[in-house]
Amino acid sequence: MATASTPNSSGQPASDSRLKTYRIQRGHPLPLGTTVNRQGVNFAIFSKPATSCTLVLYQPGTERILTEIPLDPHVNRIGQVWHIFVEGLDVGAHYAFRFDMQPDPEPQMNRFDPTRSLLDPYARVISNGAAWGTYKAGTHPRRHCVVIENHFEWGEDQQLNIPLVDSIIYETHVRSFTRHSSFGVANPGTFAGLIQKIPYLKQLGVTAVELLPVNEFEEADTNRVNPLTGEPLVNLWGYQPTAFFAPNTAYSSNIADGEQVREFKRLVKSMHQAGIEVILDMVFNHTAENDETGPTWSFRGIDNATYYILDPVTGQYLNYSGCGNTVNCNNPVVHDFIVDCLRYWVTEMHVDGFRFDLASILGRGQDGRVLKNPPLLEHLAYDPVLANIKLIAEAWDAAGLYQVGTLPSWGRWAEWNGIFRDDVRKFVKGDAGMTSALATRLLGSPDLYETSAREPYHSINFVTCHDGFTLNDLVSYNEKHNLSNGDNNQDGNNANLSWNCGAEGPTSDPAVNELRARQRKNFVAILLFAHGVPMLLSGDELGRTQQGNNNAYCQDNDVSWLNWDMAKTNADLVRFFQLMIAFRKRRPMLRRNTFALDGETGFHVTWHGAKRMSADWGPESRSVAMQWTQLYKDGTREDLHFIAHAHWEDQEFELPDIGERKWFRLVDTALPSSADIADEGQEFPLQSQESYPVKARSVAIFVAK
Repeated sequence: MATASTPNSSGQPASDSRLKTYRIQRGHPLPLGTTVNRQGVNFAIFSKPATSCTLVLYQPGTERILTEIPLDPHVNRIGQVWHIFVEGLDVGAHYAFRFDMQPDPEPQMNRFDPTRSLLDPYARVISNGAAWGTYKAGTHPRRHCVVIENHFEWGEDQQLNIPLVDSIIYETHVRSFTRHSSFGVANPGTFAGLIQKIPYLKQLGVTAVELLPVNEFEEADTNRVNPLTGEPLVNLWGYQPTAFFAPNTAYSSNIADGEQVREFKRLVKSMHQAGIEVILDMVFNHTAENDETGPTWSFRGIDNATYYILDPVTGQYLNYSGCGNTVNCNNPVVHDFIVDCLRYWVTEMHVDGFRFDLASILGRGQDGRVLKNPPLLEHLAYDPVLANIKLIAEAWDAAGLYQVGTLPSWGRWAEWNGIFRDDVRKFVKGDAGMTSALATRLLGSPDLYETSAREPYHSINFVTCHDGFTLNDLVSYNEKHNLSNGDNNQDGNNANLSWNCGAEGPTSDPAVNELRARQRKNFVAILLFAHGVPMLLSGDELGRTQQGNNNAYCQDNDVSWLNWDMAKTNADLVRFFQLMIAFRKRRPMLRRNTFALDGETGFHVTWHGAKRMSADWGPESRSVAMQWTQLYKDGTREDLHFIAHAHWEDQEFELPDIGERKWFRLVDTALPSSADIADEGQEFPLQSQESYPVKARSVAIFVAK
């Protein structure tokens, strides 16, 4: 056992009598991170090439160093893991590490700086957190890690394990969801604020919230300003991670050390009590350390060549993420780090699933090449702790790799179905030749998922998400309007497959506004009728606009915030969402867990057109009509009839013959509220069972009784 003195920041022994002397022991190499017991704290951290490692302890809430403890490479290292036990240290301690390598034969690969304090990759809390917007670009103080304990009164709480096939996902952002002044209650923009909106989510009917990144990220990563207003721009969305285990302090209503963990746990527990799952957006493809010119927070200064994919000659960061660097996900050490992180969020935070940003990068090898059987993706598919957890991939990256339908899945991975988004957008705006594509998407995209031994629920269907136009803007703008992002309108996707219905942006033309309202409902009806798992973008049900901005990642203002007054002004749209969600939840036929048809399952599809039994798949067709029939073992049957008519002229559609039963109208998006959709059991009787007049650019749904 040795003793650590308490030097001040100059490295000399401190004379302050309040500082204590710590007794140190060799410690243990596993688990990585910090482990607290009655006697003190064990620290363990990996670095393959480092020849020296120093543990630095700080006075909480300050930059003042309490002590620096050099680790002996012969005593405090096993293999490539540095470890030490500090007796007498307790929960609440602030710490960081310093690393060096002497000599360094590959300085182009390594980025050691023995003067720089580095965050522990396994840190559960990061210190010096502050309310959102406190620090501007370049002014953030050096942050430290905090030793915490994981005690929380979970009671009987556990993952809900709602079958993916029954899920309705609501993608939202913790801050934007409750930051607007119309929120009207305490703690806007925080986990606590989101808790206050759970009754709304339950009333809407969604089964899961998918939260944009909630771990620590660097929001002040740019000094750019909005050229239209002079307002400083920030990284609002959170896709610049700095610490993967630690909840974002700025999302906590109480920024004291450890409170962000407890508040996030209260959020999860409260969601579960309402029957709503929590899915986290995880960004393992890159970090906020960016390229060679970026800051050093952690990984780069600990073991650059392990954590990142580098050019083996120059040491340049290979940039498959579009964000300056690419995490070396299939390096065994990084692979284990990611698995450990996900297990932590599941076991300690009780989350129900993960969505993986640019997940195709998780399938690249250590040289950047695409792997046929990526070890990380396979491990996550079979990991016993994650066995019931939802795994959702954004199956592409920024280097042109697009794997929707082909991402190695082992029958386990679901995917954001970008092809569903594109095909539905093309059809609804009236593109020719899209009827066959729409029919395929409505059946769960068997062309993509049946061929890879998956089922319809592996397709996460969406029309809008955080990245791109909102639903309102999708029918209001032909072009992106991103000047406020400070990049001369060069950022954001140019191919939006949108249509403004005759006027660019807001208009007083009643005909244009009526058509836009109809088009919004068309998208919702198609999305919630289709096989697969629907994902809704937060605020679309309110008619939220981003003023034509299709890349609002930096807009921490009314562009991104949900205006809750719109729940009243657009109550008809909210109602349409609610009733379509309720309809989907009470109709098992819409939530099929297999592609099998007919005799195997009792499910049958009949295709029609304007004439019954006469589908039109021609290149100029803009209409799809289909009858779904489910035969049950007790001899009963259920029938639904669906018509999507994207042509600009009205059309009379013959209805299928269902014998003595009759068709009742559930949905007609061309009708005003409240005739556009019926409450359960209140479906509208038809004047004729022979045919139904379908208005231009509308969707109609019928149920048999």
